[in-house]
Amino acid sequence: MSLTDDDYWMRRSLELARQALAAHETPVGALVVRDGRVLGAGRERTRERLDPSAHAEVEAVREACTASGSLHLAGATLYTTVEPCVLCAYVIRRTGIARVVYGTVAGAVGAACGTWPLLADVTAFPGTLPPEVHGGILAKECAELLAVRRRERERAKGGE
Repeated sequence: MSLTDDDYWMRRSLELARQALAAHETPVGALVVRDGRVLGAGRERTRERLDPSAHAEVEAVREACTASGSLHLAGATLYTTVEPCVLCAYVIRRTGIARVVYGTVAGAVGAACGTWPLLADVTAFPGTLPPEVHGGILAKECAELLAVRRRERERAKGGE
């Protein structure tokens, strides 16, 4: 059985999430892909950079914009191991990414299923269409990495 393209790119995103976990960051990895080519890759770096906007998705989009020489990423797909938050959703919408594929849900802060579903809001960016959104791709593996990080944090706080 062969992997679908979404599975393939999500597995690549999981590799980035594992790198983030090894660096004691929240284990999130993201890729921006267009026409079967990676334009940008990112992993969570908020603690490393002391930058609350250094989310994996933002890092991947920054790299993709630089690589393409444009703020417009029409036709691109963003793969991320965790449902994008509102901050990341703004960046996704602003750059015109056509498709978002995520692994596990982010709860209330998620911009697809959470309190502020900015990814689907047709009024948020007049004149633009929301991206197509697909969730639950390799969700178990993505959620397991988050659980590992939670346990690490609990141990660090003396929870075990």
